[in-house]
Order: sequence, then C-alpha cells, then structure tokens
Amino acid sequence: MSNRQIARCGVCIALLAVSAWVTVPLGPVPFTLQTFVLALLPQVMRTRDALFTVVVYLLLGAVGVPVFSGLQGGVGVLLGPTGGYLLGFAAGMPVAGAIAHTDALPRRACGAAGGVALLAVSYVLGTIQLMNVYALDAPAALAVAVVPFVVPDVAKVALSVGVAERVNRALGATTGR
Repeated sequence: MSNRQIARCGVCIALLAVSAWVTVPLGPVPFTLQTFVLALLPQVMRTRDALFTVVVYLLLGAVGVPVFSGLQGGVGVLLGPTGGYLLGFAAGMPVAGAIAHTDALPRRACGAAGGVALLAVSYVLGTIQLMNVYALDAPAALAVAVVPFVVPDVAKVALSVGVAERVNRALGATTGR
C-alpha cells in the first residue's frame, strides 16, 4: 500500500468514527451518518482499500477506542444488539466494491447499487444478531431495526453518489474502473 493509500484509509477511518458519533437514538439501533460514509467508500477507493478501512475501524472499536455510535468501543459492542450491523459493513464492502467498480451500468448507478447492496448485507447480518441478542422474531426485529432506516439510508446512499463524483473529480481519481 502506498503512503497516499494509507493516508486516504486513515482519513476515511476518521470519517467513519465522526459519522458514527452523529447519533439519534431510535430504539435498539441508532440513526447515524455512518451509512453515508460507508456508501461513499467503495466509490472513492479501491475495494481492497475500502475493506481495509472498515476492518481497521472495527478493530479500533473492538480494542476499546470509542469509534462506534454514542462514543462506544469494545468487543461488547460487536457482540451486542448492533454488532451484526457493524460486522455487516465489513462483509458487505467487497460486494459494494465489486458493484461500484463494474462497467455494467453508468458510474452513478453502480455507486448507488453498491451502496444498496452494502445496506442489504448489513441489514441481514444485523437483524440476525439483533434477533439473537433480544430473542426477537424476524418481523419484530425488522420493524425496529430495518423499516425505520430504509428511507433515510437510501437517501444517504443517493447523497453519497453525488459526493463521490465530486471527490473523484477533485482527486483526479477513477476509483479503479
């Protein structure tokens, strides 16, 4: 990894942390700006770098650095009710990156589709963990932890497409396409 890539990953880790701190509690899963940054990553970075960024972010949180929502950190967060969503970010990043970097559709459509795929993976893993932690059935878990977030998360993905276009233009980057 070049110095430039390492610096970009570091800045993106900081963006993930700050976006997680902007929190509105909505039951067991808080509303944050984190999904905006996560949707942005595969559009402005190579998939490997975006995944590295998310994994390092999760590791920092796991060792206790307060990078998660509500200024939380520690393994307990990853094992708690919202941990599946956090782990879903790492699991979904390769999928989002593969879609964002394909030539099958226009760049903006690929960015949006990649963000939606990232959300889908995170929703699935997060809902499963939430069901296990709180002993909820699927409809109850979806009602409290997915349904209220779909519209705002899709809006954040749409916003990320426009921001990614400007970031890539400013950096003279094509994100590997």
